[in-house]
Amino acid sequence: MSYQALYRVWRPQLLEDVVGQVHITKTLQNALLQQKMAHAYLFSGPRGTGKTSAAKIVAKAINCEHAPVAEPCNECSRCIGITNGSIIDVMEIDAASNNGVDEIRDIREKVKYAPTETSYKVYIIDEVHMLSTGAFNALLKTLEEPPAHVIFILATTEPHKIPLTILSRCQRFDFKPITNEELVLRMKRILEHNEQGYEEDAIELIAQSADGGMRDALSLLDQAISFSGERVRLSDVLVITGSVSREALNNLIGALAQENSRLALETVDETLRNGKDPKRLMEDLILYFRDLLLYKTAPEANYLLERAKVDEPFIELSQQFNVGTLHRIIQKLTDSQQDIKWALKPKIILEMAVIKVMEVGDAPQVSQQSNELEGLKQQLNKLQTQLQQRPTQQPVSEEQAPARKAPPRARPATNGKGKTGISAQVKEVVASADKTQLQDTVNKWANVKEQVKSLSVPAHAWLNDCKPVAASSAKILLAFQNEMHRDMMDTKFRDVLIQVLQQVFGERSDFSTLLQTQWEQVKVDYMKDKDSDKPQSDPFMDEAVKLVGEDLIEVIDS
Repeated sequence: MSYQALYRVWRPQLLEDVVGQVHITKTLQNALLQQKMAHAYLFSGPRGTGKTSAAKIVAKAINCEHAPVAEPCNECSRCIGITNGSIIDVMEIDAASNNGVDEIRDIREKVKYAPTETSYKVYIIDEVHMLSTGAFNALLKTLEEPPAHVIFILATTEPHKIPLTILSRCQRFDFKPITNEELVLRMKRILEHNEQGYEEDAIELIAQSADGGMRDALSLLDQAISFSGERVRLSDVLVITGSVSREALNNLIGALAQENSRLALETVDETLRNGKDPKRLMEDLILYFRDLLLYKTAPEANYLLERAKVDEPFIELSQQFNVGTLHRIIQKLTDSQQDIKWALKPKIILEMAVIKVMEVGDAPQVSQQSNELEGLKQQLNKLQTQLQQRPTQQPVSEEQAPARKAPPRARPATNGKGKTGISAQVKEVVASADKTQLQDTVNKWANVKEQVKSLSVPAHAWLNDCKPVAASSAKILLAFQNEMHRDMMDTKFRDVLIQVLQQVFGERSDFSTLLQTQWEQVKVDYMKDKDSDKPQSDPFMDEAVKLVGEDLIEVIDS
């Protein structure tokens, strides 16, 4: 079979051809020219980013007949022999299938002998994290003090699985995911070289699906060329990758914006019946809402959008959501994405997620507030009727008034450290609290939790147990249900939350904590202090305040 896959034909043969890793290739080129090569290297990073290719290029460059050179000539007998694998001084070993102690001991024995055809022996160990503990121990001493004619290059996608004793003996280079722009440029170059027609959107979708890996991108491109024939089209790439078209996403998100559950669920069902993967549809939804959020907050940075394209339908959709709603939608979909990975029926999880998205919109909240207001009006009318029907009462002298029983004193709540009473910091926040500051804090609290999660997932878990109950211009008061959660946020994760509060609120960057039971006691004490200067209250007025609140009652002296 003479045909070779694109990723094999277009495998880099020079360091400058390794896409998106300039920080690594430049360093290696200088080391080759100055003859300052280390005895052991570790190339780590995602799959398909050029780790093994860079290792083979370094092996050729250091053994090139024209060395020292920054790049191999790829024309001398040594370069050609290393490329086709005929020179045994350069060995590429797959640690996934050769991960035992015996294989490493064999290498340890052979490194003693001088190279036969080249200047250096180079051992490239791919997926080195797959080696057993015994194999790592066998490699340790050789890796620390190899002979002068030996270079080890270890490659891995999971460097955290490699023992620290191995890591400390290597010069480490971290390969980063290749950007979509660089993937697109590379694929266009290949297509134009092969005189293959293509659509711009199709290449961009392949780059997005490759998730930063050049090998994945070229494999998908190879498949798309075979499927499409003369021209690589977007519709063909959608079929191959299982992605959802922008038109289908616009229809689905438009139905969600209108809270049209029937249309939304029908669109999901039709999309899945057309062969789309539920997990991929969930990912596309998250990316699309993420693009909406970026466009709402920074319209000029439309080059950051991944799934959407700024056209008239997209702009109309962006006007139907506010930033807070988009935050909550993305959070709901992200939570559901974790569930769908392990679900036996992923379609059910997807449908549940779509329904949850419609529940976080503004319309249900407005409806709920209207119902509550209507209920308060009815209670107020009932109280007004009772007050009008009440007979006029004569004032009662102190001698005639029955002795009132003093109300029982409330037990003081205990704080998280087992001591009674409320701290002075809490009382200070309550004394300087402002309703406007609290409302602003509540409105932005979802954003605070999202940023905390991006910094520390454990901190986000502890923070979920609390809510802001009071706020001043400089400090926020948080009430926790659980004592352990409160203590963890007060000690271990305090700096994380303060950092996020500074980013979101500026000067209001400090916080105090208490338990929910303590907060109830604080409110009672505060109302007692507030009412101590007021005249004796009327029992009917007290009942009215309890039912509808002070803001809805107006007292008129007759």
